[in-house]
Amino acid sequence: MRTVRLVDTSTRDGNQSLWGATGLTTGMVEAVGPSLERAGFLAIDFTSSTHLSVGVRWHHEDPWERIRRMRAVVPTTPLSLITTGMRFMAWDRSPESVMRLAMRSLAKHGMRRLQVLEPSNDAAAASKVARLAKDEGIEIVVAAVTFTESPVHTDSLYSEAAAKLAKDPAIDAVYLKDPGGLLTLERAATLIPELRAAVGETPLELHSHCTTGVAPQVYVLAAQLGIDVLHTAIGALSNGTSQPSATKLVENLSAVGIAVDVDLDAIAEAERLIGRFAEKQHLEPGRPLEYDLSVHRHQVPGGMMATLRRQMVELAMPELFPRVLEEVALVRAELGYPIMVTPYSQFVGSQAVLNVMSVQSGKPRWSQLPDEIIRYVLGHFGPPPGPIADVVMERVQTAPRTKELDLPLPDPTIDELRNRVASSLGHQVGDDEVVLRLVLPGDQLDAITRPAVAWHDNPASASTFIAGVNALQKWRSINVTRGTERVVLNRASAQEAP
Repeated sequence: MRTVRLVDTSTRDGNQSLWGATGLTTGMVEAVGPSLERAGFLAIDFTSSTHLSVGVRWHHEDPWERIRRMRAVVPTTPLSLITTGMRFMAWDRSPESVMRLAMRSLAKHGMRRLQVLEPSNDAAAASKVARLAKDEGIEIVVAAVTFTESPVHTDSLYSEAAAKLAKDPAIDAVYLKDPGGLLTLERAATLIPELRAAVGETPLELHSHCTTGVAPQVYVLAAQLGIDVLHTAIGALSNGTSQPSATKLVENLSAVGIAVDVDLDAIAEAERLIGRFAEKQHLEPGRPLEYDLSVHRHQVPGGMMATLRRQMVELAMPELFPRVLEEVALVRAELGYPIMVTPYSQFVGSQAVLNVMSVQSGKPRWSQLPDEIIRYVLGHFGPPPGPIADVVMERVQTAPRTKELDLPLPDPTIDELRNRVASSLGHQVGDDEVVLRLVLPGDQLDAITRPAVAWHDNPASASTFIAGVNALQKWRSINVTRGTERVVLNRASAQEAP
């Protein structure tokens, strides 16, 4: 019986696609980590630079602490970070020196695997990131062939990119990444055999989304066609716009004579805990979706769909959301069909919102141009896949910001980066903090003042504690210590009480 392996995506892509990347804290991933370790996954798609920055902004958590604590409870399963080319946390491309420091810190704190997604399928650019990561201590590099549908994205384009990636000694595996869940059974039947032939003996993985309702079927076909590794999620963090359910996939593959090397009891334990995370925070679990062809028009990724909805609600115009999706398809075509993946999907989505708002106020489309769109058209993120529309080129060429942005990207040395941060703070700091100070606002970093709170799943503990304290007579001070956490209550007299 043929056997395939699984990569668990729950803590990264499941959290992003279903819960806006904010649903899991350091304490939560630390709590579920031991179960994921016992499950026997090939790797855990654990985090991204975007997730780490969200943890800083939303939860006031140290990103390096998050990795260290997960590594402590997941000692053998490789933890993986995904990066979109030469980019770390910021939307713009990062200088090589920043990427080197970032990879060095990631490896030092416990990241062993890197998934490199070059948004333009530029194999040479992906190889550059792979070699840089290996130089700085990352053990395993998996490079993506990113799938989309457009007049310029053909099977031969994908197979050529896959062949180049597989020949690079710094790349250990290739994976077909389908961020929009656009792979159909018909397209998979032609594309996967071509990729399998192109990569030869190099391991081939598949990462798709359930957005159109087809991914669970595509996964079964992919395993039959020779895919070695499938990316899945578990429990409340599977299905919906996330990845297919690991447990259901195991059942389906067994029905066609393919085994999966995982421990289902450990997965069930992790699923119960993730269910508690969802319940405690009133977060919607992922559910199987009906077949939906509309996604093939706009190609908006699952996590970004929620962001666009929220934007229109914040603008007090939720009724314009369908028009925004229509505009997304137009903007993407006019920008030369960029693949709808970070950061391009954010660029296209933001421009679509601006265009709809401009038309609402009586102005023409493309009246407003964010800096990121100008940089994209100027080629700062690599050459666009197809030709840029004349209306866009004209707007960019006449925009006042274009001359300011049409400059070579700075390429400082690592020592220059250290000195820049030291100058702004008035003192030297370690490289871990140098990286964060270069890519995140200082006030967000300054808000991190204590270790992340551990997960405690005992809903009655607080009320029980309060009731017990109230029952005590004539107490003046109570000191409660648990592990490294300490709580001290000092009783005020009637005269001192506020």
